Order: sequence, then C-alpha cells, then structure tokens
Amino acid sequence: MRFGIIANLRRTGSHDAVHALVDWADQKKQQLILAEDLKPILENDFEYAPMVDLAQKSDIIVSMGGDGTLLSTARAVGSVGTPILGINLGSLGFLTQLTPRQLVPALEKILEGQYGIRERMHLKVEVDDHEKIDTPYALNEVALDNGPVARLLDINLKVNGEDVVTYKADGLIISTPTGSTAYNLAVGGPIVHPDLEAMIAAPISSFSLTTRPMIFPPADILEVTVTTGNRDAILTLDGQVMIPVRCDQRIRIMRAEFRSRFVTLPEISYYKLLKSKLHWGISPASPE
Repeated sequence: MRFGIIANLRRTGSHDAVHALVDWADQKKQQLILAEDLKPILENDFEYAPMVDLAQKSDIIVSMGGDGTLLSTARAVGSVGTPILGINLGSLGFLTQLTPRQLVPALEKILEGQYGIRERMHLKVEVDDHEKIDTPYALNEVALDNGPVARLLDINLKVNGEDVVTYKADGLIISTPTGSTAYNLAVGGPIVHPDLEAMIAAPISSFSLTTRPMIFPPADILEVTVTTGNRDAILTLDGQVMIPVRCDQRIRIMRAEFRSRFVTLPEISYYKLLKSKLHWGISPASPE
C-alpha cells in the first residue's frame, strides 16, 4: 500500500511522529510518498511530491498536525477522493481524531482491512466579477466579515433566488455539518452530525435578537451580498483562503461536486468524540 505523508512541522511532536511512521513503513515494506517540505528532517532517500500531487500517487494520505492541516489536506486532495487519516498533534482536534500513540495501531488495522470510510461534503464558492479562485472549496465553513476591523455589516441572504433575510451583524458563517463544531459552534450555531448533508447559516454577533441560525438542504444555492454602502468585506474559506469582496458583489455558495473521504476505525464514536472534546458531563472543578 502507498501512504502519502503530510505533516505540520511546526507542531510539537511532528518530527517524532514522522519518524515513527517511516520506521513502521520500513518494517512492513510499505511504500511512502512524502510531501516536499519533509525533506529537511529525513536523511534517507524517499519519494517526494508536492502536496497537491500526493493524492494521485497514494492509496491513503496520513495528515499529521491540527485540524487546520487536515483542512488544507482535504482541499489539496479535492475531487481525487484519496482517503485521509488524521493524526492530532494539536489541542482540540475534531477532525484529526487519533493521537500519535494511536498512529501505528491504526496503520496496522488499515493493512488488515479493519477500517471504514466516511464521506463528508464540501462547499463551493463562486464570486461574481472575480478572478478564478484556485481552490474555491471549504470543508468546514465560508465566513464573510470585515476582517480585522469589527464593524456592522448589512448582509443579504437569498436562497435559490428568493430573498430570505438581511442580517445586521459582524458577519455571516455558512458551514457544513463537519464545520458545525468549528466557527459555527462558537457563534451559537447547531451541532449537525457530519454524516448528514446540509448548509448552516449563522450570523456573527447579530444586531437583532430575532435572527437565528438556519439549516438548508444541500441542493440549495445560497447567494450572499454585502449591501452596506461602500463597505468592502473579506470572504474566508476554512480560515485559510482569503478573498476580498466589494459591496454589492454577489457570492454564491453551494454543495461541491465531490466529497472528502476519511478513514475511520471501529472504536471511534462521533458521540464519544463530542463528549471528550466538549467536556460534556464533567462538573466544574470545585474551588480549593
């Protein structure tokens, strides 16, 4: 089996995790294709490839870092559909569910065929009168706001051409079920199981108490426009790709034509993950 390897070398423990994987692959006679930025930490000769080419060359991609590393990995894989195994070298890790200690046991189970594949939807973005966006996709969310300047925006939302609402808010988040536990959750949006397909619209610091997050069917096309006079804004995809947009410039958000595929292991439950990451059922520590 051919394993593509991506790692965020700025994360604590990344070097050890990469070397552990390399040692395991050598013992098991498995082929590795490594992202080019891993060359400085490896002495032996390996096959390297740009991150965007790993999907074509690999059977499974191992993404080691935080959720941000996995988000960029998912965009790089794109429509190729190569399954991704996420290893968490960060703190929270909703997407990268396994710890470095679980890496080698997980690889053993993959070789034995004891794993499953879960598919998760992406969003696709189109912006009128804008140059082509290289990767117009988001696995977590699309956020529209003022960037570093916190100012109230008027943001109009249409669904399938029908006017729905104009928010007065600091911004608007359109998220997938996968992203429902990310930025969406921080602004009071609902948690939606990632096996579902839907789009969630949640305003950021809405000026009206009557505006609430809404969930839309996956086939809908959402159109978002900043209507505040002479007020430009920033469109951000997964917190990583930033696109400046002008007042009255129409933004269309829809379900992408492909899904990401993630490796899952039998013992990992989504509900156990929620309880662990969100500390559900844990009483606050009593003062000493």
